[in-house]
Amino acid sequence: MMLLAIEQGNTNTLFAVHDGEGWRAQWRTATESTRTADEYAVWLYQLLQMNGLDFNQIEDCIISSVVPQSLFNLRKLAQRYFNKTPYVIGDNTHLGIEVRIDKPSEAGADRLVNTVGAWIKYGGPLIVIDSGTATTFDVVAADGALEGTAIAPGINLSVQALHSAAAKLPRIAIERPAHYIGKDTVSAMQSGIFWGYMGLIEYLTDKIQAEYGQPMTVVATGGVASLFEGATDRIHHFDPDLTLRGLLEIYQRTLSNQKKNE
Repeated sequence: MMLLAIEQGNTNTLFAVHDGEGWRAQWRTATESTRTADEYAVWLYQLLQMNGLDFNQIEDCIISSVVPQSLFNLRKLAQRYFNKTPYVIGDNTHLGIEVRIDKPSEAGADRLVNTVGAWIKYGGPLIVIDSGTATTFDVVAADGALEGTAIAPGINLSVQALHSAAAKLPRIAIERPAHYIGKDTVSAMQSGIFWGYMGLIEYLTDKIQAEYGQPMTVVATGGVASLFEGATDRIHHFDPDLTLRGLLEIYQRTLSNQKKNE
C-alpha cells in the first residue's frame, strides 16, 4: 500500500510517502492558503519523479490540516490526481482515542495526531510538547485520551514579533547562547528567547505534572524542538517522527474500523 500522508501546519506542510514498510520520502513546503491543487500537483510530481515514484503508485491519502482554507485544495489534489477520496483527521477517520476536553471539536488535527503518535510509542500519562507556530503542551492520559492543553506563542513567532514591533531589534537566528547575560543586542535577544522558552518549558511541565498528580513522560516534537535537546532534563524524548507515526496509526485504525463495520 503506497500511502501519501500530508501534515499541514500554519507555517509548513509536510508530504510523505509510506510504502507499507517504511517512509520512502518526505518533503516540506511553506504553507500558502491560496495554493491550488494543480500547483501542489506540479510541485509534488517533480519530487516523486526524483525519488523514482509516480502519481499512479499512490494508492491512498490521509490529511491532517489546521488551515481550513487550504483543506479544499488538498482534498482536490487527492481526488483529481490520485483518484482517491482522502481520509481527513476530524472528518472521516477513526482516532481510537477519547478527547476528554470541554469542547472536543476545538482540538486541532495536529494535536490529535500527536496524541496518537506519542501514546503508541511511549504509553501514558504524557506531556507532548509541539514547537511550531504555537508551542503546545498536550496532556495525554494513561489510556491515550487527550485531556487538556496549554498553548503559548511559538519561538519563531516571538522572534518575528520582536523584530517587527521594535525598530532597532534585528531578526536573529535562534541559537543556544553560552551566557545568560548578553553583551550586545543579538546575544541579549538570543538569551531572552532561548532561555526564556527553556523557562516556559520547565515551569509548565512542572506545574502540569503537579496539577495532574503524578509523574509524566515528556516528549518534544516540532521544527525547533531539537534546539532544546540537552538543555533541560524535563524533556525525556525528542521525537521528530511523532506526527508521521500518528498519521500512519490513525490510517491503519480507520481501515481496521471500516472492516469491522462491513
